[in-house]
Amino acid sequence: MDVRSLRYALTLAEELHFGRAARAHFIAAQPFGRRIQELERELGTRLFERTSRRVSLTAAGERFMPRARRVLAQLDSLMEAAEGDHVEPVLRVGVLGFGLADRWAVTRSVLARYRPELELAYVELDWVNQYDAVRTGEVDVAIVHNVGGADDLVVESVMDTGRYAVVPAESELADADHLTDADVFDHPLIALVGQPGLSDWSGDGPRGNRVGVRSPANIPIAVATTGCLSLHGEPAARFFPHPGVRYLPLDDGPHAIVAIASRKRERRDTVAAFRSAVHASAAMERLASSARGDS
Repeated sequence: MDVRSLRYALTLAEELHFGRAARAHFIAAQPFGRRIQELERELGTRLFERTSRRVSLTAAGERFMPRARRVLAQLDSLMEAAEGDHVEPVLRVGVLGFGLADRWAVTRSVLARYRPELELAYVELDWVNQYDAVRTGEVDVAIVHNVGGADDLVVESVMDTGRYAVVPAESELADADHLTDADVFDHPLIALVGQPGLSDWSGDGPRGNRVGVRSPANIPIAVATTGCLSLHGEPAARFFPHPGVRYLPLDDGPHAIVAIASRKRERRDTVAAFRSAVHASAAMERLASSARGDS
């Protein structure tokens, strides 16, 4: 769900006429209608009833529109607070693993709407340098795994991705619906290397074959190669699929928390705009989830 489609839906809710609503956004009625249909498909519910004579809101649409107005008002406020001189066209964004996962598209759409001149430059991070890249200025802002140990930075948690076990496909655990820490820590675990807080998150079970991994993207490869187990956040099942492993939810233990890291005395409006867009993506996700829950 992007910002433009949301604005289209709100205009249609006011006009109750596709032609007038489309003209208000300087777009033809046919592509305007397609955007509304795509939004409804994404939400899994119809927002509008259409006949040859009239357009009206469905019950789901009646519930959705006030929430959408509030989210857009919050978004406008967030992005206005991040306004500045716009003198830096490129923002270097450090990304660990899958980063914002499914929220990247919404974050980019928010930035495209409010800061169209801003270009995002991608810098790959691992657990070893995820904080240091911010400290040294290698990146302007970073999407990291919040495992503590960065009190000198501003670290804002933005996404709870749960906690999943990564197990070999041939393991006796692979067919389970879910696992507990006790299930996992009876097996050799891959060591996650780079930050002291990682050991608290990944547990203190036996380590196998002296295997150490510094990047989230390499966890499934290491599991498939060695037969050891490891941990990950839920989006890894989609972003890092591997035929040799299975991703299974864990019932207990600390979740994997994605966060934005920036310097404490950071004053650049581009960094503020990015942080605001990330927070806005969370609000948009909650709005979409509420609409799906109503359907």
